[in-house]
Amino acid sequence: MADRKLKPVPITPERFAPFGDIVAALPERRAAMNEARFERFDDLAGVDVDLAGDGHVAISIARSRAATVLPYRFDMVERHPLGSQAFIPRRPFPFVVVVGPRGESIEAADLQAFVTNGTEGINYHRGTWHMPLISLAAGEEFLIVDRCGSSANCETLVLADAIVLEAP
Repeated sequence: MADRKLKPVPITPERFAPFGDIVAALPERRAAMNEARFERFDDLAGVDVDLAGDGHVAISIARSRAATVLPYRFDMVERHPLGSQAFIPRRPFPFVVVVGPRGESIEAADLQAFVTNGTEGINYHRGTWHMPLISLAAGEEFLIVDRCGSSANCETLVLADAIVLEAP
């Protein structure tokens, strides 16, 4: 069988809602803080983690060591059953995410691809299938908010059919 081709479309809150949240400074979330010297944008994503055992919310940074060149062929997705997972660019750059609905398994045909506008981050809902993080350039950094602890929180699945992720 031929590889399935997947072309990313621009991400929007409505398109991404089944899979997670867009993390962006949306005008409708704006409020003043610190004597109105700052604008604050509250409650941009639902952090959902299982705190059982030694589970805790962690803030981390990931830095890309190598660019992913598109088109990119892959056949593995992952999910995190014990917590949501957010990726927020530390400086503006667009990035691509591939996601599929929650469930015990997933088919290649269920996957969708999105590209951010460079200022948005994303927060995967707990259990959402997704392609592992990729970066279109070396040195790009993401702030990560997710669950840490000794319990395994990453399940992988090899797809029956490979996917070719095309350039946006």
